[in-house]
Amino acid sequence: MHFIDEAAISVTAGDGGAGAVAFRRESHQPLGGPSGGDGGKGGDVVFVSDNNIGTLLEFRHRPSWKAQRGENGQGRDCNGKGGEDLVVKVPVGTQVIDADTGALVADLEKQGATFIVAHGGRGGLGNINFAKPWDQAPRYAQPGQPGEARNLKLSLKLLADVGIVGFPNVGKSTLISVISRARPKIADYPFTTLVPNLGVVRVDEARSFVVADIPGLIPGASKGAGLGIRFLKHVERTRALLHLIAPDPGRDIDTDFDAIMKEVKAFSPTLAKRPMIVAVAKADLPEAKEAWTRLKAKMKRRGHELRLISPVTGEGVRELVFALDALVRAPVDSKPKVRGTRKRAGGGRRNPQEDGKTGRMRG
Repeated sequence: MHFIDEAAISVTAGDGGAGAVAFRRESHQPLGGPSGGDGGKGGDVVFVSDNNIGTLLEFRHRPSWKAQRGENGQGRDCNGKGGEDLVVKVPVGTQVIDADTGALVADLEKQGATFIVAHGGRGGLGNINFAKPWDQAPRYAQPGQPGEARNLKLSLKLLADVGIVGFPNVGKSTLISVISRARPKIADYPFTTLVPNLGVVRVDEARSFVVADIPGLIPGASKGAGLGIRFLKHVERTRALLHLIAPDPGRDIDTDFDAIMKEVKAFSPTLAKRPMIVAVAKADLPEAKEAWTRLKAKMKRRGHELRLISPVTGEGVRELVFALDALVRAPVDSKPKVRGTRKRAGGGRRNPQEDGKTGRMRG
């Protein structure tokens, strides 16, 4: 299955049914009066997030979605049946954006999250509702209201605890294949990974976390170079980052970290401040060990303990897994929040038993 993380669709809720114009015709009620029922409400278009769906591929093949219209009202005081809601399942982590305004409509980042993206039209009232003493036989009814129609853009942002970033060919795919059951494509040339890969890392019987292997970044990625901004968004939701650097012909490992972090910061300053572990991969190569020895003091001054790992031999991998697990489970903000005290016009402090902004006493 192809990984599709963006799609443009149109959704249309069901129209409301028209109200009916009818009169009672029973033999025992010759002047029975109006009996036209109301039209049924049109169905809504409802998005529901589902963990069993991992791509927006279906929306590429089906760009239009329309809910059922409400039935028209009938005689004998019978209201029309409401249209069924159209329930559309989307991957967890899907953002729904109004294509016309660019506004965020919904962010379905939890399993089972539900949101009505288009409301069905209200059914029209039948002539039974318009009988008045001065007009006991109204011959008019309301039409149903049209359902809401919207053009939407769907954008999928993967939900992972740890995002693995780094230049192409630094060993991200190899690492995720070793620490999880993910099986990404692995080869000795750049841009082997063309789509993000998710893997569940089992720490022990009770603990696990999810890692995302983000396709290789290059200078200018935040402006669209290479695979660019399209996949940077997939690390926005992560709690921590694993930054891999490794020796590779044509690049300077001494400046790789700064080059990638420049792109991450340009894309999102907040993302650049996430907790991070930095590691030199390919420890089975002599030049990797030499680079680790040379750079660990420099990284320590920046607040990062530089690790040395080799997914091929397993060196340092288990310790890295435990360190990532601790980083993921650390409190987001352990510092207590200090709230300022708002001064009153009179210089005194508000009585704690005063009720809200009105200053009225409770009880």
